Amino acid sequence: MNKKFGFVRVAASVPEMKVANTTFNTEEILKEIKNLEKEKVDIALFPELSITGYTCADLFSQNLLLEKALEGLQKIKEETKNYQIISIIGMPLILDNQLYNCAIPIQKGKILGIVPKTHIPNYNEFYEKRWFSDGKNIVNKEIEILNETVPIGTDLLFEDREQKEITFGIEICEDLWNPISPSTKACQKNATIIFNLSASNEIIGKQEYRKNLIKNASAKNICAYIYTSAGPNESSTDLVFSGYAAITENGTILKENERFNFQTNHIIEDIDVQKLQYTRLKATNFKSDIKENDFRYIKIDIKNNKNHSLRKYSKTPFVPSSKEKRNSRCEEILKIQAIGLAKRLKHTGIEKCVIGISGGLDSTLAFLVTIESFKILNLPLKNIIGITMPGFGTTKKTLENSQKLLDNYGVTKKEINIIDSSLVHFKDIELDKKDRSVTYENTQARERTQILMDIANKENALVIGTGDLSELALGWCTYNGDHMSMYSVNSSVPKTLVKYLVEYFADTQKNKICKQTLKSILDTPISPELLPPDKSGNINQKTENIVGPYILHDFFLYHFLRYGATPEKIKFLALQTFKQDFDEETITHWLKFFLKRFFNQQFKRSCLPDGPKVGTISLSPRGDLRMPSDADVSIWLNF
Repeated sequence: MNKKFGFVRVAASVPEMKVANTTFNTEEILKEIKNLEKEKVDIALFPELSITGYTCADLFSQNLLLEKALEGLQKIKEETKNYQIISIIGMPLILDNQLYNCAIPIQKGKILGIVPKTHIPNYNEFYEKRWFSDGKNIVNKEIEILNETVPIGTDLLFEDREQKEITFGIEICEDLWNPISPSTKACQKNATIIFNLSASNEIIGKQEYRKNLIKNASAKNICAYIYTSAGPNESSTDLVFSGYAAITENGTILKENERFNFQTNHIIEDIDVQKLQYTRLKATNFKSDIKENDFRYIKIDIKNNKNHSLRKYSKTPFVPSSKEKRNSRCEEILKIQAIGLAKRLKHTGIEKCVIGISGGLDSTLAFLVTIESFKILNLPLKNIIGITMPGFGTTKKTLENSQKLLDNYGVTKKEINIIDSSLVHFKDIELDKKDRSVTYENTQARERTQILMDIANKENALVIGTGDLSELALGWCTYNGDHMSMYSVNSSVPKTLVKYLVEYFADTQKNKICKQTLKSILDTPISPELLPPDKSGNINQKTENIVGPYILHDFFLYHFLRYGATPEKIKFLALQTFKQDFDEETITHWLKFFLKRFFNQQFKRSCLPDGPKVGTISLSPRGDLRMPSDADVSIWLNF
């Protein structure tokens, strides 16, 4: 099941070892392979020269050590012949009277290939050229080893027979540190996963630099990068090794271990190669000038029979999970929004803005962004005209919150009741005032937009749009009503993030009344307030009762557009992520609802007003989403 969705389970292991004791080291590696096979790991990585130890120095010239290393390899082959896991082992190997530092992937008792180290360090504390030759100089394409004819070279890639996007390459330690690493070329020729067997010692400051190298390698190559290094059981004659291991995907460390552990330890995670492949397809500059015959492809068989993924996905992927990042992320988003509006005001020479304030989250955020823009341009806040427009569905709470918000920021406040003008319009179009159809609702939305536009003309001002990304994705806006403005500051901010940003404002607000008002707005149900309140005067029309939970829709939107996930995969991820919140029937219902509306409402997005992109996803027809308004959704609903 997981393979169908592009998941490959990988492990990075740091086994306990003894320098030059190949028997002990082989047994520890075997224990790990057996444990990882039980964990349904597809590919396991071990450190550089893991059978012998990295710090054997001149012992690498001893035939006995090299023979015993081969015996260890033979033992691993024999004892894993019934195992599906691919194990990548490090060991020294003689070829044509030269010694090579090699990585050897094994599956079902067979050696899949041998990859020698490309770049041999010979500076500072490293003297590898004393023992090892450069893998690029190997002429032979094959080697006879342990009764097998095995491909050898730095040009090997390992490709799954069924799914070519599951292709991995191998590099060894110093290869990562080289300006042009082997992994770059491998990724250009379809490798989505790179494994690095390493032996990297510790000195002050090196760990952070090394982590950045690993993250950058996975980011620039849009790949998964799995790294494991020799541990503290290596010789400490002159150096100390920490046994660092990391699993990284497209610039993000998914998992890493605790360093300086003398005991055997490992980390396991599922890599999403479909996500990587989609990201590469979107990045049209990710192409290769490498010739097809520069690499040889070795066929492998990933047999993935897992019914769940180890990956943990955020319920709110647009919102940073780390509280430590909260303030900086909010400040950056708000700065982008505010600068976008400030540039538009500066360009037009207009020094006034008109904004409709409803007492809801979206208009509150747009209002706060407008305040920030005016501060950037040193414009008087009185030039912001905040208009409340109570109608048939406006509640006392939302109206009072709107008025308090405007009063406390010292902007120009206006209140224009739309009930009378709406009733006149009902009469003009022959709509019964007791009618509660979409016409009843949209009349009010368009009446409000007309007021904002006309006052903007009268005052030589810009109308600030308040609609957010989630509403645009669902088409949950009135065409030529709240759908339209002169600059839309929230157009790429999803609903879950809107709430987060308003909450940030509330938490950092010094004015007690403003803080209380923002908290009250945060506690108000999401509603367009177009239908009359209930008998108690409370909001009767709750958006999420009609269109579904925004937390689900934002999750669907993120995985659908950011990584091109199929509906079936999105459902799989949602069932894992929201298993405590929603059952399968509910998730399936709202996912189909989302897809239908996303396709059917594209015409509204095809004529959006300008607005700043703040995150990785935007629905602007001039930027991220070029989609026909009449595309058929049928094939997306068959899951």
